[in-house]
Amino acid sequence: MPTLIGEVAALYRYPVKSMAGESLEVADLGWHGVLGDRRMALRRVGDRGGFPWLTASKLPELICYTPLREAGAALDALPTHVRTPDGRSLDAFGEALVSEIGMRHGTGVEMTHLNRGVFDEASISMIATASIAEASRLAALPADVRRFRPNILLNTRDGTPFEEEQWVGATIRFGDGTEGAEIAITNYDERCSMVNFDPDTARATPELLKAIVAARGNRLGVYAAVTRCGRITMGQSVFVM
Repeated sequence: MPTLIGEVAALYRYPVKSMAGESLEVADLGWHGVLGDRRMALRRVGDRGGFPWLTASKLPELICYTPLREAGAALDALPTHVRTPDGRSLDAFGEALVSEIGMRHGTGVEMTHLNRGVFDEASISMIATASIAEASRLAALPADVRRFRPNILLNTRDGTPFEEEQWVGATIRFGDGTEGAEIAITNYDERCSMVNFDPDTARATPELLKAIVAARGNRLGVYAAVTRCGRITMGQSVFVM
């Protein structure tokens, strides 16, 4: 029997991998995650390895670039421009943007569009507000959800930190009906240096990752795969199956 575990506190997507995220009121889940999530990425020109994408672990300043969509665009529309850290708006697929980022990184890059997205582990990431609060407390830093880059942020009924780890292997359903979107929790989220970067300045604060490693063995939050497509909304009830 489904058990109510909480409600959706916030929804996010990241149109360009490692750039700033976008807060959503509603999110449509397809077989490849949140529509419009990580559908674009910067590829390092000449890199023939298995992971050629430029990420904030290589260039922290990437998180200070903000993808922009046209007003009123469809939920799955790609960003047309990117706002730079100094406030300029550049064509998302233009030469000026990749030239600037390539100069910062020291290697040529090109913007790439991938229909199924570019994900490190799984297409959905989820974390509870209580887990973020506790990890931030342990690191003596203000709690900032942007450091953890989830797609789905939950307020759990119990408010117990790290509760979401208990759901690995379970199915999560959104909404009170029987036809709501569903995801299967597949694994723990193994954290990397991304959590250390201040989302506004890209300044590194290694205390956060150190605290997560010490307290949780480097795990915080969970990964998931979509098992039933549908729409998720803010405040929606969440059940574990």
